[in-house]
Amino acid sequence: MEPLAAVTELLLPALVAIPAIGAALLAIAPRALGSRALGIAAAVSAVDLVLALWAFVAFDPAAGEPAFVFERSWFSVGGIEARFALGVDGLSILLLPLTALLSVVVFLCAPSHVRERRRGFAILALTMETGMLGVFAATDLVLFYFFWEVSLLPLYFIIGMWGGPRREIATVKFVLYTLAGSFLLLVALLALVLETGTTDLRDLATRTLPRGLETWAFLGFAIGFAVKVPLFPFHTWLPDAHFEAPTSGSVVLAGVLLKMGTYGLLRICIPIFPHAAVQFAGVALALGAAGIVYGSLLAWAQRDLKKLVACSSVAHLGLVVVGLFALDPDAARGALLHMVNHGLSTGALFLLVGVLYDRTHRRGVDDFGGIAGKMPVFATLFLLASFASIGLPGLNGFVGEFLVLEGTFRAAWPFAAISVAGVVLSAVYLLGAAKRVLFGPPRPTPPAETAPLTRAELASLLPLAALFVLLGLFPKPLLDRIGPAVDRALARIATAPENP
Repeated sequence: MEPLAAVTELLLPALVAIPAIGAALLAIAPRALGSRALGIAAAVSAVDLVLALWAFVAFDPAAGEPAFVFERSWFSVGGIEARFALGVDGLSILLLPLTALLSVVVFLCAPSHVRERRRGFAILALTMETGMLGVFAATDLVLFYFFWEVSLLPLYFIIGMWGGPRREIATVKFVLYTLAGSFLLLVALLALVLETGTTDLRDLATRTLPRGLETWAFLGFAIGFAVKVPLFPFHTWLPDAHFEAPTSGSVVLAGVLLKMGTYGLLRICIPIFPHAAVQFAGVALALGAAGIVYGSLLAWAQRDLKKLVACSSVAHLGLVVVGLFALDPDAARGALLHMVNHGLSTGALFLLVGVLYDRTHRRGVDDFGGIAGKMPVFATLFLLASFASIGLPGLNGFVGEFLVLEGTFRAAWPFAAISVAGVVLSAVYLLGAAKRVLFGPPRPTPPAETAPLTRAELASLLPLAALFVLLGLFPKPLLDRIGPAVDRALARIATAPENP
């Protein structure tokens, strides 16, 4: 094997393994390194970010096959072989750098609120990073499920150990919903694998399944992913999890973990179960549109900034589901792009809310006023993140939302019309909160509560702010990379033979 080919083949295994290796080394490191654990973890994730960007730049979307493929035999049961198979295509190429970038951000912002057991936090967060990267890189269904579970457990401990006063309730709800979703995924996975005799996702996307199996397996996977999205009405665990999670936990939860659900819908539910996807598209569209309106109204009603941002995720992810199940190429492209843009803008909003909370230990919208005059850099970044989140033209949120709405109007215009209402409401609740917090009547506050942003806070926020502008002005490199893979995933809808 040529050296370059060997390096290319090992790119994804290295990308997935580096955080796990970092976590293992931190676990056995001398106690003296505990105080520097977050810095070490940030450096580990920065290496992963470099590899993910390399994959993004080197990726050829026209190839038609997964890139950087790595395959080895893993285990075999009853003549069915599961493989440790990794590969990246247009459906996942944007999600790898997003995961690595937000992981770096998490470790940069963590010192302000993770003041105890920092080594434990770094180990858990690095393990979670490995799981998330593995989900997006896996091309074997069993391996996908393995990484899915690996990514979920660390968040339970992060919320339970570093969360707010009601963290026990939040973790119980998180576990109950997660277990229910994982159980459905496992049952559907076993039924599918036993029927087809293969665990290869590419192979499964070429199979014609019996009608009954396709319907029930689709429902198992779809509901399991819907819990993770979370799609209305499976969303009730999310506000509590966000509210009680530390800032860094909320960033990774909103920025990456929720995207695993929408990614699963696009990677598995649509191409592997094309007839069931068409059969239940109307239900998915209705639930997505309901989530947009309900999540927006819920966010509008909040007087806690963190809950407001958390509830907005229900609306934004509802828009992604609408884009996917419009079964239109433009809408699906927009949905995938919006997954990335939502991760950036909502991650920044959680960071900014965390900045206020770390200084004042308050998060109420009415607890602040006149912040713009006291913290001008903070105010500028808060407005920029808000504008990006509501889809202001010229910033990253606009293009994805526009493509979703344009494609959905063509495919199912009533749901697009409802979705537009959610876009309008997002401007109402976010700009209303910004007006009160930044430009409301000034409140007397100690100087420490309005101290300028620290270097670590700026290092976390400025890259995200730069991406708001860069991706808003130049989205074409991203769309070029995701377009062919989205077309292939949706092609199964038109070309799949009828069920026997």
